[in-house]
Amino acid sequence: MRRAFTLVEVLVVIGIIGVLMGFLFPALSKVRQQADTARCANNLRQFATAWYMYAGSNGGISCPGRLPTYAGPNSTYGMADGDEYRPRWYELLGAQFKHYATRNVLPKENDSWTIESDFFLCRAVSDWTNSRNYGYGYNYQFLGNARPKLGGGWINYPVKASRIKAAQTVMAADCLGTAAGKPKAKRTAHYNDGTKDLFAQGNKGWALDPPRLEANSDMADPQHRSPDNRSAPDARHRQKANVGFCDGHVEAMTLADLGYIVNTDGSVAADAPGANNRLFSGSGRDDSPPAY
Repeated sequence: MRRAFTLVEVLVVIGIIGVLMGFLFPALSKVRQQADTARCANNLRQFATAWYMYAGSNGGISCPGRLPTYAGPNSTYGMADGDEYRPRWYELLGAQFKHYATRNVLPKENDSWTIESDFFLCRAVSDWTNSRNYGYGYNYQFLGNARPKLGGGWINYPVKASRIKAAQTVMAADCLGTAAGKPKAKRTAHYNDGTKDLFAQGNKGWALDPPRLEANSDMADPQHRSPDNRSAPDARHRQKANVGFCDGHVEAMTLADLGYIVNTDGSVAADAPGANNRLFSGSGRDDSPPAY
């Protein structure tokens, strides 16, 4: 005669399974976070390799944060399957490996298009696929700022790659965009349609501002230059940001490690005493960003 399980026995087994799952889920979550961090770090290493390749193909010039506007038809540049309006740094570097953020390039300014290739994305924010509100920020202020300068010319372009102390210079990092300058409680969600919200996570995230800014410094969003609209890294990997250096090495670092000053409300200061640009300047010194 077969003996059936009693209700008490079934409940005990369910309870044991529940306890085991309680131990298992945090472990699996930790493994997934570690995998996301490793994949993100590998992306940044590849970008650094492409940074050298770009310089080698462009007369030793460092890749700018975004190519300048010029007097050609619609200010376009040949990218992927057509002409694109002023490609950003990650597009320029991805193209060195024949990876393209999108094949549907547009000849006029359009911030609504989204990235199609995982090559460009951080898995920790894999839904941040907007071309403007992007998850990685580039050290554009010191590596190449091709925005127009008051009085003519460009703010800091071209920059010779040979002058950059590669092992000591941040190339790109996980970036929070202009939300970084806001108290943590006031930040809003990411917009994947290109919406321009200064409080939104990832807003203008492709541009990473250095720790110390001055009154005449350019900022991630040039239409809203003010200390509370500065961008900064996003410590999205277990309270640290993945940071790629120009020589190809990647480190998980806190904002303090990088020279930023974080206020008690979570906002990142722009000109607080102690902020230091040593890891951004390219010279290894605490240089001020070029004035706009």
